Amino acid sequence: MSVWRWADRYSPLIPDEHCLSLGEGQTPCIRSRSIGADLGIRDLFFKLESANPSGSYKDRFAALAVSHMRANREHTCLATSSGNTGSALAAYCAAARIRCRIAVVESAPSAKLQQMLAHGAEIQRVREFGTNASVTGCVFERLEAKSRQRGFALQISAFRYSPLGMQGVESIAFELQEQVPGQTGNVFCPAGGGGLTLAVARGFVKANGLASVHCVQPEGNDTIASALRKGSDEARHVRCSTKISGLQVANVIDGNEVIAACRESGGTGHTVSDQQIFDAQKLLARAEGIFSEPAGAVSLAGALQAARRGELDPEVPVVCLITGSGFKDSSSIDAMNADTECPVVTADAMFAED
Repeated sequence: MSVWRWADRYSPLIPDEHCLSLGEGQTPCIRSRSIGADLGIRDLFFKLESANPSGSYKDRFAALAVSHMRANREHTCLATSSGNTGSALAAYCAAARIRCRIAVVESAPSAKLQQMLAHGAEIQRVREFGTNASVTGCVFERLEAKSRQRGFALQISAFRYSPLGMQGVESIAFELQEQVPGQTGNVFCPAGGGGLTLAVARGFVKANGLASVHCVQPEGNDTIASALRKGSDEARHVRCSTKISGLQVANVIDGNEVIAACRESGGTGHTVSDQQIFDAQKLLARAEGIFSEPAGAVSLAGALQAARRGELDPEVPVVCLITGSGFKDSSSIDAMNADTECPVVTADAMFAED
């Protein structure tokens, strides 16, 4: 089982011999054991995209993107990443024997960089990429030009740049229709550039599903969420200040389309502080046993805020997309456990206080 289960929903069709899979998709969707009851939400679910092969939902994108490259006989992948896109593309390009070159945000976590390098990717960290809209736009423009000049395949996980690959992310919605009883309800999506949110919204439309898709962003990267909430049709460039890896995207990219799709679905925008995100990450770990990176906990931070504001019907299901594994960002785990001791003791002194 993989994203290719839904091959008839992707266009154009890819010949079977070029369809590459590492077992992505069909990720668990588990019912909350604690947080939902505390919030008074009867059906709170967590979709564990951290269970994908490279540890994030970006494997769905990489599976289709690299398969199209194989079908088109393209031999070099040129990409950008704040971490997870690069990890996924590096893995799938390694499996396909395709050269992979990635421009990465300067502050990408070491674990994600090491994952890319382990798969043989060539990576360069670019100063101010992701945080400065002008620099970020320049990076995209230069990579687009190089891909045209050299015949490289440009892979950026956004519909604006890689619409064929992004169709793979729509499979999240296809799966949720089967995994959540009755109507899917409210689906909370972390957003940087907005590609994930747009893919989920389009997936529900494509599958004739019913779900209100919500866009949740860090306050320090509010390109889309406030505009959506306030009734504007246009996203905006910002000076990115969030420390949340994976959501540092100062440019609009898919933003305007996200606003339209979320609004059409009945969803809205939510902004949360970095501290709210770190608190949600810790809550997932301590109350639900779910090990998430900070970006993966953004969805829960948004749902918590919406519930406390009285914006959620307690009888309508809520799904939070947990987009990446805690192993992706070890520094956030170090911070979470900063006040926790891990002493070295002798065998006869173990838990002596008991």
